[in-house]
Amino acid sequence: MATQILFIRHGETAWNRIKRIQGHIDIALAETGLAQAQQLAARLIAEVREGARLDAVYSSDLQRAQQTAQPFASALGLPLHLREGLRERSYGAFQGYDREQIAARFPDEYAHWQTRDAGFAPPGGESQRGFYHRVLHALEPLVAAHPGGRIACVTHGGVLDCVYRLAGHLSLDAPRDYALLNTSINVVDFAGGVATVVSWADVEHLTACSQDDTFKQVPEPGR
Repeated sequence: MATQILFIRHGETAWNRIKRIQGHIDIALAETGLAQAQQLAARLIAEVREGARLDAVYSSDLQRAQQTAQPFASALGLPLHLREGLRERSYGAFQGYDREQIAARFPDEYAHWQTRDAGFAPPGGESQRGFYHRVLHALEPLVAAHPGGRIACVTHGGVLDCVYRLAGHLSLDAPRDYALLNTSINVVDFAGGVATVVSWADVEHLTACSQDDTFKQVPEPGR
């Protein structure tokens, strides 16, 4: 019996635009992100009215995720369940800087980071391997609590990356060739301990382009 999860990345923040690492820093949505959250809500509300199921809404406890989740959770009369385990990866001393600034301030650590070593942790932060297992441990009780159900998890790009790697059986050091878009809907089925991607990087509800701040920009829907 599959549990379906709609993984939703938070809306755009000012730091997304300038490619500054947020990690656990509690950044609010930009005006564009707030607009994206409203467009997301309109889509999910319409789908539920047309018969789609949505049993529960979970969110990272960081405000950029909460601000993305709250409009549709409130409109659908669903409580917003906050989970610290759904937070973005902690980048420790790298947080608050862009890549050029990190390279200048922490040259040795930056060089190690660029090797894609899954065991590397920025000073005071999490390794990719530790983060991956933290995310999986956070998801296990959600899947178990909703057998055969359909839920939404509003979270962060790094968490989406972990989920895609899990479903695609990708190593943690494999280069990324898939998008992690602001306010995208990414649908994954969990059944028998196996995760399967149903759809990915769906931004049809947005009226303007959605950005992956570390990968590439995707054209406006329909263009």
